[in-house]
Amino acid sequence: MTLTEWFIFFLVLQVIHFLGTWKLYHRAGRKAWEAAVPVYNAVVLMKIINRPRWWVILMFIPIVNLIIIPVIWVETIRSFGRHSTAETFAVILTLGFYIYYVNYATNDPYIADRSLKPRTEAGEWISSILFAVIAATIVHTYIMQPFTIPTSSLEKTLLVGDFLFVSKFHYGARVPETAIAFPMVHDTIPILGIKSYLNKPQIPYFRFPGFENVERNDIVVFNWPVDTVRKFFDQSNKHYIKPVDKKSNYVKRAVGLPGDSLSVINGYVYVNGEKLQLPGRAKPQYSYIGKTNGQPLNPRLLYEMYDITDGYSYNPSNNVFIIQSMSDESFERFKNNPNIASVQRLIDSAGVKNLGLFPNNGKMTWNNDNFGPIYIPKEGVTVEITPETLPFYRRIIEVYEGREWGNDRKLTINGTQVYLNGEPIDAYTFQQDYYWMMGDNRENSEDSRYWGYVPENHIVGKPVFIWMSWDSNASGFDKIRWERVFTTVKGDEEPTSFLPYFLIIVVIFFGWKYFKKRREQA
Repeated sequence: MTLTEWFIFFLVLQVIHFLGTWKLYHRAGRKAWEAAVPVYNAVVLMKIINRPRWWVILMFIPIVNLIIIPVIWVETIRSFGRHSTAETFAVILTLGFYIYYVNYATNDPYIADRSLKPRTEAGEWISSILFAVIAATIVHTYIMQPFTIPTSSLEKTLLVGDFLFVSKFHYGARVPETAIAFPMVHDTIPILGIKSYLNKPQIPYFRFPGFENVERNDIVVFNWPVDTVRKFFDQSNKHYIKPVDKKSNYVKRAVGLPGDSLSVINGYVYVNGEKLQLPGRAKPQYSYIGKTNGQPLNPRLLYEMYDITDGYSYNPSNNVFIIQSMSDESFERFKNNPNIASVQRLIDSAGVKNLGLFPNNGKMTWNNDNFGPIYIPKEGVTVEITPETLPFYRRIIEVYEGREWGNDRKLTINGTQVYLNGEPIDAYTFQQDYYWMMGDNRENSEDSRYWGYVPENHIVGKPVFIWMSWDSNASGFDKIRWERVFTTVKGDEEPTSFLPYFLIIVVIFFGWKYFKKRREQA
């Protein structure tokens, strides 16, 4: 929905509210016209139902309003003596329209000093749970979201099994674009396994001001731009058109920023002609091929001595092995192993074509290790549109700044002329910034090399803290990677765990609570 459509929808709701409540306002000692003034009518209603004015703010927070508005319906009828369970269900199941019955068909007096305490223990529990969900939803949506690393694309910077806190406020929190969704879940309701949202209506994109912009080499969580799967790791062949904020969450490193020219040469990233300098904590990994002196390598030894966790294969007929993921640091130790006859980087030569790479037109002789150069679009910059450049920008024009923004766009080519909705086009000005995201595990990362640019409105947040790390290959207490628990994500040095300091604070806090209670009882 456009802003104009949302404004009209808002006015219609005001009319519905006025027609259904003006007599109730009058019974409560207010003027009937007060039920007709947008926002002010909500402030007055909070006074009528004896609830704080800040509840009005909750009514305008997407997702949260789906919880608080039904609560207000219930509180409204209870302010006029309607306390039965049947009427509570009636007002919720009729989406508030039961209030019309109370407004026009009853004469129950307004209860000005009614008790706000729930009449039953169950009611008290429900009230507490509702406001806990509201508070958690606000934190989850606008401040901090928990996130799990499901794949090895950022090994060894982030590991499979790392549990992160992702900041929403660093880059500015997005207002949810999906207006109707189950709170605090992504695209699927747990256990039930069903879709957690409705595709329509959609709220126009808006992002609150952030404290910083996405910087080069930042690790970023974003919505996978080309996502059409029902949920993450879905192996079915069905395709779904998903709202931007319900696309699967990915985490990669922002190696290319808006306006950059980027290329990959022999596996190394170059930005604006210079080799990308990664922070000290980053450990990019590459593939290697080699031969042993006749004995296969022990996978456990590879893990313990060289930190190689997967991607090892060995052919006993010719003693050839392949390691898909190994850092430069590990390679320096590994090549001196006495059981290694030879080993070298496995690099796709320049000119060897990989048809699965962006821009997916089958014409570029690019591969994972030799890719580009490619321009990363920047808001306000105008580029030439020709049959040759169109594959790079088609999805931007038709989808990211087209269908997903409510614009019906279709690009076609006739000879050497490109047409947009039947009208000739030879240039295009970008309406938002774009980024190029890649994994540190270069040969085991599905990233921008495969699906292209990440639009600014797909940025979710910035990982800032690892609160737990779980190694599924270990056993017992070793499953917890204690050295990674309570560590920061960003930094040049090896991560330092703040767990001991956290435990000291917890002990001090509960000790203080204990002795305070003892003093009060004395």
